[in-house]
Amino acid sequence: MTNNKIYDIIKTQKRKGKVKKMKIKMVCFDMDGTIADLYGVDGWLNDLRNENPRSYIEAKPMWDMATLAKVLLNLNIEIRVITWLSKDSSEEYKDAVRKAKLDWLKEQGFPFDKFHGVRYGATKADSVRKYLADDETAILIDDNAKIRNGWTLGETIDPTTTNLIDYFMGLAE
Repeated sequence: MTNNKIYDIIKTQKRKGKVKKMKIKMVCFDMDGTIADLYGVDGWLNDLRNENPRSYIEAKPMWDMATLAKVLLNLNIEIRVITWLSKDSSEEYKDAVRKAKLDWLKEQGFPFDKFHGVRYGATKADSVRKYLADDETAILIDDNAKIRNGWTLGETIDPTTTNLIDYFMGLAE
């Protein structure tokens, strides 16, 4: 993917106690339970406990990925994936999970500029904070309410209650 994006989508947002116009520089996606149906794979928890990446490989997409990709690319903003790795796992398994998740994204045709496979429980905002200027914001798409509530870099979207394709089509208007 290219890093030469044009950030021309503007939203009014309250940041640091002030309301101001912010450029949406990036959209950040979680994977498991957000775009990949890891929890729908039979035996997923057993796989994670046994350090088997099978469930990450076999997870079905949760969206029409061709349509989602088209809509996202039309926005012309940076797309990042920030996903936790398996809890309490070996470095070898973390590497296997990173590879499985990257392969899944490529196989599904999901467009992304940067992939962040981070340790379980890491603050996802820390992965992108340094890339945002004071007048820029990032949207987080994550199924975990606790993670969304801890996101301080912009808007958050719950993909279990929001149609992502409709949401991003609305941003493009």
